[in-house]
Amino acid sequence: MPQPGHIQIAIATNDLLQANGHFASAKQLVIYDISADSAEFVDCVQFRRSATISGAATRGPGGGQGCSMSDPSNGASSELIQERLEAVRGCALLFSKGLSDLHAVNVKNLGAFPVKLEQAREIPEVILYVQRLISRPPLWLRRALGIEPPLEVTAASWL
Repeated sequence: MPQPGHIQIAIATNDLLQANGHFASAKQLVIYDISADSAEFVDCVQFRRSATISGAATRGPGGGQGCSMSDPSNGASSELIQERLEAVRGCALLFSKGLSDLHAVNVKNLGAFPVKLEQAREIPEVILYVQRLISRPPLWLRRALGIEPPLEVTAASWL
């Protein structure tokens, strides 16, 4: 758990230099601990590129596993996504080149805000973006940072 004023972010990457990976197929997720004036590398989670189901053929981009949405309960592709979701646990933001709506909901349910990038970005550029965001955080980010939001103004307080 990051300390107050810090958040952890996950970045889907295929080359460890850019945020250029799709959440479901990225080779790695890199985790950083970020505050307004510092960024520290925390971890790099490597993923199996393609798995086979008990000797199944490895034809096609899915390695013979089928669509992950066709059997969300117990298919091998579901297990691979579970690994990725576990890697995101504890992060406030997930940056990826793309992710499905189902995966975005799963990431959000873990407490991480999924950010889909239109184009690949250098990892230092993503870190600077987050640091600028932290310097004037919106309410959801204040909560993630452990910063108390300002008192709400209510009609009763005006009377």
